[in-house]
Amino acid sequence: MGTGESDVDCNETLYRLYTYLDGELTEERRHKIQRHLDECETCLDAFDFEADLRMVIAQGCKDHVPDALRQRVLEALIVEEQKQQFTKG
Repeated sequence: MGTGESDVDCNETLYRLYTYLDGELTEERRHKIQRHLDECETCLDAFDFEADLRMVIAQGCKDHVPDALRQRVLEALIVEEQKQQFTKG
């Protein structure tokens, strides 16, 4: 846990971790969170994990899906929707 020198504690840091990663904090709040991360290895580990996870997810979302697979998924969704409409009415 942190040394207590920063203005925020572990609970607040972890609570605001996603907004910190998204760049949605004020400059002052961001600075306080960064200072806590610099002091607290536990919170820094959580930050590193979340940042790495975001990178992996972002890379995975860039993969090209073959057109044939897209078509098969679309057809399966249509068939499933037709089944549901048939059972409802």
